[in-house]
Amino acid sequence: MSDRTEREIRHRQLDTDAQNPAIQIVEVVADIEDRGRAELPTMYDCIDGMLDELFSNPPAPESQMEVEFSYETYRITVEQNGAAKFVKTG
Repeated sequence: MSDRTEREIRHRQLDTDAQNPAIQIVEVVADIEDRGRAELPTMYDCIDGMLDELFSNPPAPESQMEVEFSYETYRITVEQNGAAKFVKTG
């Protein structure tokens, strides 16, 4: 894996017990981009509660459910256990 690719992929662990997991996504992107959270758009239009449902009513662990979506310049994959991958696309 090249140095550039390693810099463009970030892994984080989200708190699956948090009340609004979409806020965690915004916080991670703000941290990666060194921007304020208020500078980024809301996640509501992006995934409309899908993460809330994934964490509050998860399928059986053997399902290995994940949600993948785009936000800002990242392609984000979130697994039902809270593991998240942020891939810079732009």
